[in-house]
Amino acid sequence: MSGSYKASSPQQLENDGKQLYEKGEYLDAALTFSAAEKAYKTAGMPLLAAEMANNSSVAYLKAGDAKAALDAVMGTEQIFADQGDLRRQGMAMGNRASALESLGELDSAAEIYQQSAEILQRCGENELRAHVLKSLSALQLKRGQQIDAIFTMKEGLDGIKKPSLKQRLLKYLLKLPMKYLK
Repeated sequence: MSGSYKASSPQQLENDGKQLYEKGEYLDAALTFSAAEKAYKTAGMPLLAAEMANNSSVAYLKAGDAKAALDAVMGTEQIFADQGDLRRQGMAMGNRASALESLGELDSAAEIYQQSAEILQRCGENELRAHVLKSLSALQLKRGQQIDAIFTMKEGLDGIKKPSLKQRLLKYLLKLPMKYLK
């Protein structure tokens, strides 16, 4: 299989990884994204290489290998930060937090989710921010921090300009306990 990686362009490897991911073949997708990362590095395209590392991280996490997911994403947020790409920096941080959460490093995961949400807010990525805050809220629930979880979820939903029906309903339901918490 590694021989076919060498014969493929970085773009082809990226497309192959996406197809494998969509089929639910997460480990093969992770390995293919990793090959695409190496190919993009060789081609002198560090941003695309870092993006492939993040794709690999997500696929490894879906495959149940949180350690490989963390290893894959490490260092990518700095690559994006160095290029001023706040959107992808925030996403990389969210991916790192997810891997840390899966490894049971809940304090570190919570801190990085919060940093990710702040960065995504700064660059106006409200939908992505809401997704990160949803993950943070779920983590807070796991840790027995129900009140914090409610505030975090509400904060994420408040930032969405055009909420879906489900999001509007959840927003309404979250208003009920908020009346008693103020």
